[in-house]
Amino acid sequence: MSGGPLGGRMSRRLVLLLAVTCAVAVGNLYFPQALGPLIASGLDVSPEAATLVVTATQIGYTAGMVLLVPLGDRFRHRTLLVVLLTLTGLALLGAGCAPALPPLVAAGALVGLTTVAAQIIGPLVAGLVAPDRRGAVLGTLLSGSTGGMLLARTFSGTLGEWLGWRAPYLVAAVVSLTLAAVLAYAVPVTSPSASAARHSYPALLAEPLRLLRAEPELRRSCLYQATAFAGFSAVWTSLSLLLTGPAYGLGAQAVGLLALVGGATMLCTPLAGRLVDRHGPGPVNLISLLAVLASAAVLVAGAGGGPAGLAALTVGTLLLDIAMQSGMVANQTRVYALRPDARSRLNTAYMTCSYLGGTAGSWLGVRAHTAFGWPAVCAVLALLAAVALVRHLVPRRGAAPPAPAGGPGTPARPRAGTPHARGAGR
Repeated sequence: MSGGPLGGRMSRRLVLLLAVTCAVAVGNLYFPQALGPLIASGLDVSPEAATLVVTATQIGYTAGMVLLVPLGDRFRHRTLLVVLLTLTGLALLGAGCAPALPPLVAAGALVGLTTVAAQIIGPLVAGLVAPDRRGAVLGTLLSGSTGGMLLARTFSGTLGEWLGWRAPYLVAAVVSLTLAAVLAYAVPVTSPSASAARHSYPALLAEPLRLLRAEPELRRSCLYQATAFAGFSAVWTSLSLLLTGPAYGLGAQAVGLLALVGGATMLCTPLAGRLVDRHGPGPVNLISLLAVLASAAVLVAGAGGGPAGLAALTVGTLLLDIAMQSGMVANQTRVYALRPDARSRLNTAYMTCSYLGGTAGSWLGVRAHTAFGWPAVCAVLALLAAVALVRHLVPRRGAAPPAPAGGPGTPARPRAGTPHARGAGR
């Protein structure tokens, strides 16, 4: 791949390296999910007890989002990335050598806490790349994260069956430590934010809440992503109940095979990023939310079972995956343009709202399916998309009108990510 400049101090080779880093960091969250039975037999514990490893990793990641990601504004990104990846590698090494379940659970929590590199890389890239290329590069990074999420379970399950449950942890440790060494030389030096340096650590942790109150466009992006991710989580949490129920009678592995269809989003998110660069985040948000609504209409046909129902589930989940991830590119591009001196704190607020939405969506989806069946899950998805669409389409008092599209006789449209384009593209 060419090393030509993308703008600022980014190169295509560096973008690829950072996308791989995102894949590894996100993959560390997901690969333990396939190891539960192997851990249970290897450590002579119950399968239910073995799931504590996954739970601890997820709890650690949530804590890392709140406690560590805001430090991206306080310290140089390269230093922070190298330290976090090194700590992740050491925690993975400790997990792979754990003699019993309690040390493994503790190591898993440390893995989750420190494997937040993808949330540090986004603000880093937003500061290095030219504004008119920001969406495309963020889309490429999101493709890496998606690939890590999809491939991690396959990697760990296959390697674990072959060499035992410790092998995936040890291999992941080597990969994380190697990336730390490479990034120590490959990532350009960036200057920390002067505004962050003035805050104490407790005040820095409180900044995301203050930014949510102060920045309407941050609240807007948080609403869009929280509703989309809530619907996404409702569908995928309930899908296993549908596929293993009487309508289909399939095994749990059918959900995993269906999830692989989402790999197509790896090709679509860079395209969504280029559309954001060309037209602004607003139009991409609109298309994404309409696509979420359309996916609900397609997915409801999956309640009938049979080949036609399975085809509807395949098409509907693919459309939902693409819509959710494309909207995320648009939202992150808008968020990173708000306050260049506070991008990590903005990202903490944005991602925390997104994960809270996903958690609420999982809860809603299971209860809707239990009470009323699969059509109710699709109704929840449609309702959540409608809430975001109303916010998008109904003008707010005092809102600036959309910027005109470039063309003969009209002013050139501001580039996405510039201050004049923050509210554009509704």
